[in-house]
Amino acid sequence: MEPVVYVLLFVTSVVGLTFIVERAIALRWRRVVPWQVEAAVESCQTPGDVPMLRSICEQHNSPISRLLLLAVEHLDWPRAEAVDAVQSRARQEIARLEREIIVGIAPLLGLVGTILGMMTAFGNVGRAGQIDPAELAKGISLILRATLLGLLIAIPSLIFWSYYTKKVETIAVEMETLCDEFLRRQYREEVQSPKSEVQSRKSKV
Repeated sequence: MEPVVYVLLFVTSVVGLTFIVERAIALRWRRVVPWQVEAAVESCQTPGDVPMLRSICEQHNSPISRLLLLAVEHLDWPRAEAVDAVQSRARQEIARLEREIIVGIAPLLGLVGTILGMMTAFGNVGRAGQIDPAELAKGISLILRATLLGLLIAIPSLIFWSYYTKKVETIAVEMETLCDEFLRRQYREEVQSPKSEVQSRKSKV
C-alpha cells in the first residue's frame, strides 16, 4: 500500500502542475483581451465604426471578441435585452476561464498515508501484544512523509488557485467595462438621433 500512496501523490502533483501551467497560458492578459480589440473599442465612437470593430474581433478570436461580436449582432434589440444577452454569454466565458486546480485532493491523499502509517505502526500490537520499535518507526515515518508530501502539493496549488481566481475577477471587470462602453456609445447615438430630428423639424417650422 505504501508505494500506491506515493504513486497517487506523484500523479496528483503532475496533474496540479499541468493545470497551473495551462492556466498561466490561458489567462495571459493579451490572450483574453487583445490590445487590437481594446483599441478598436476605443475607436468605435459611432454606428459607422461598428464594421471596423467586427472585422478586428473576427481576426482576433478571444473571450472579449466573442462578447463584442454578440453585442454587435444584438444592436437592433432594445438596450436592456442586448445587455442581458451579453451578460449571459459573459457568464459562460468566465466559466471557461475558471478551472479548479487540485487543492483538496493532495491533503486527502496525505491523510490516507497517515492512516496507512498508523495501521502499519499499530497493526501488529493487537496480535503480538507488544510494540515492535522497528515497525513503529516505519509507520511513523510513513505518516510524516505522506502528510508532508500532501501539504507540499496542496500549498502551492492553493496559492496559484487564489492568484488565478483574482486574475479572472480582474479580467471579468475589464471585459464588462469594454462591453458596457461599446453598448453605451451605440445606444447613445440612437437616443440622440431622434432628438436631433425633432430639433431640426422645429427649426424648419
